[in-house]
Amino acid sequence: MAEGKKPATIPPAGRVVMVSGANRGIGLAVARHLHGLGYRLSLGARDPAKLAEAVADLGDDVLQWRYDAEDRPTAAAWVAATAERFGKIDALVNNAGVLRSFPYDQPDEAQLDEMWAVNVKAPYFLSLAALPHLRETGQGRIVNILSNSGLRYAGGVPGYAMSKFAATALTHVLRYGAWEDGVRVCGLCPGAVDTDMSKTNAPFPGEKTDPNTLAVIVAMALSLPNSASIATMPINYALESVV
Repeated sequence: MAEGKKPATIPPAGRVVMVSGANRGIGLAVARHLHGLGYRLSLGARDPAKLAEAVADLGDDVLQWRYDAEDRPTAAAWVAATAERFGKIDALVNNAGVLRSFPYDQPDEAQLDEMWAVNVKAPYFLSLAALPHLRETGQGRIVNILSNSGLRYAGGVPGYAMSKFAATALTHVLRYGAWEDGVRVCGLCPGAVDTDMSKTNAPFPGEKTDPNTLAVIVAMALSLPNSASIATMPINYALESVV
């Protein structure tokens, strides 16, 4: 690298990343990939026992914390514990999510409220709790795991789509609000991903996106400098004309 020239990406060494929903699926894949790259991790999940089992091989340098997306005080507690343990927070990956399905004209209000709480309100309040620490770094990062269902509606999961459209809007709200403080906010919008959640709640035909592939994309988003911000990125296993 020529003298005085800035690096093209931000090196992972020493950077502290919080990942929600880290005990399985996309979150676990992200945690494993980031750990392998040298990031320092704070991992949150609703069930501490399942989280401990899932990441037992990552070592004692990983902070594990009970974070329940429907229990708001756990967000502030997790952020405080992360800052105390590592002395800073460089990035947050809002991955925790839930998918429920019902006919558009036969809504299940309890399921709708659950998706709104987990997919929209939880990342909002967790991001707000982390923002003071992200601002301090001058290059804080938030990556929201969204969905193609938050960019277009293709039928089948109306309540989920509504929540993910709102989460996409949240991504832009945070992006604009924190921009001047060097915080960059990115929303990744995958189609069907090969996880237990997609198999159980919304089976799709054909090959799905591997969560390990999404983990690589998350790492890329975290590594980009302030001058190369991605707002939203559609990622799909199938050809669609609108995303």
